[in-house]
Amino acid sequence: MAKTVITTLVDDLEGTEADETINFSLDGRHYEIDLTADNAARLRDSLAGFVQAARPTAAREAFRRTTIQPQQRVIRAWATRNGIKVNDRGRIPQNIVEQYMAAQN
Repeated sequence: MAKTVITTLVDDLEGTEADETINFSLDGRHYEIDLTADNAARLRDSLAGFVQAARPTAAREAFRRTTIQPQQRVIRAWATRNGIKVNDRGRIPQNIVEQYMAAQN
């Protein structure tokens, strides 16, 4: 049986359809936010001066590696649809990630 899964991004500020997910870090915590193109431009514009004055760190590379993993939002939605209890925020337990990966094969 074929299945099509459609994921729609919703702007976390306005609740309208978003165009992209932006990942960023502040004070040692990593965040992601879904935004429309206009809101993404506002975020980038507001941080531009700080980014220009800042310097990259090794943590930046580690953050990039974590974004390669399957999208947490997709795994959470899958777990919920399959009756698996998962928190709305924070790290997804490895056993749930493994169940998700196994279900995709």
